[in-house]
Amino acid sequence: MLPLEAVREFVLDRCPARTPVSVPVADALGLVTASEIISAEAIPQFANTAMDGFAVRSADVVDAPCDLRVIETIAAGHAPQVTVGPGEASRIMTGATIPPGADAVVMVERTSIVTDGPASGDGAAEIVRVEVSVPSGNHVRPVGDDLHAGTHVFGVGTELTAGHLGVLCSLGMTEVEVFPRLRVGVLSTGDELVDDGSPLRPGQIRDSNRRTLLALAHRADVIPVDLGLSPDEPDKIEAAISTGIDTCDAIVTSGGVSMGDFDYVKAVLDRIGDMRWMQVAIKPAKPLAFGTVGDVPVFGLPGNPVSSMVSFELFARPGLRSMMGHPDPVRPTVAATAAEDLPRRADGKTHFMRVLATSANGGIEVRSAGGQGSHMLWAMAKANALAVVPDGDGVRAGGPVDVLLLD
Repeated sequence: MLPLEAVREFVLDRCPARTPVSVPVADALGLVTASEIISAEAIPQFANTAMDGFAVRSADVVDAPCDLRVIETIAAGHAPQVTVGPGEASRIMTGATIPPGADAVVMVERTSIVTDGPASGDGAAEIVRVEVSVPSGNHVRPVGDDLHAGTHVFGVGTELTAGHLGVLCSLGMTEVEVFPRLRVGVLSTGDELVDDGSPLRPGQIRDSNRRTLLALAHRADVIPVDLGLSPDEPDKIEAAISTGIDTCDAIVTSGGVSMGDFDYVKAVLDRIGDMRWMQVAIKPAKPLAFGTVGDVPVFGLPGNPVSSMVSFELFARPGLRSMMGHPDPVRPTVAATAAEDLPRRADGKTHFMRVLATSANGGIEVRSAGGQGSHMLWAMAKANALAVVPDGDGVRAGGPVDVLLLD
């Protein structure tokens, strides 16, 4: 059996980042920057108010309360028309430009209107009573308060989140250079599998792997492509894989990668690809096939439902994320405490136990999510983490254990 880290390194070495492309910012969520983002302009580009209120000269309100003449109302998106002079104020709405002459804003809650009337022309002017003194710059957002022109905003290898996309839009960017989103084909194989909802005949089971792997691919920010369900017939398996090679950037299969007489995926991939068949020192998910058909990586995952999901998390997901330019494609482990015994038997393998992780006592505690058999998908569905339990007798309640957080 091969060590986990050696196998993952083998996979990552053969999953280099793809050639960068420019995509619309609207399509870049979850993608990784391929070039540095430099601010071409300041944000904000003009001094504006953080509050609804009145723009004033701070020198005029030193001896507040005091009364000022309202000369203008400035809404967001509209430029001031007049300069604020001694004894004057402009009513101003959040986000609006600070008018010339003013250097502070008094929030509306600390003011009151003394006299109603037009701000200009015949009749009495509107008078606002300012109840507090404020310093220069009060509630004023200066030019470049968020970003100055020329600022290094995001470096190469930044995974773009919703907040990142907002910054790009605020800089006026409509496209961004990124490593492209992959199209990943997912294929299930096996004579025993059905997926049409019909009653099961003796020996049949329903295909769950394809749906779970398509969903895991989606969560990895790739475009999942359903290559369907193939029986254990070499010609049909080869046709499905060939379709994937022609239309996808990578392929994930489940089933048919062990050493049995009916493991036809192995036979097909040996004939058309450059594959390596490995037994990894982990449980579940010991068998793994990985290689390329042409320049398309192929991940051959085991057929047991939990094994296929764990194998995806440990090998396929890091490989796919590496191809999309992620500088740290492997999920990090975090320290946790076992809230109950996590027993196992010594067998020379690292066990990835399905657990529920919760916050407790300033840290993370984990407990078993249920049955640990590689066919027991219900426990895997309930789990939000995998406890990394080294070879031996397991972890006692209260003992430390590393975990991979899945959610």
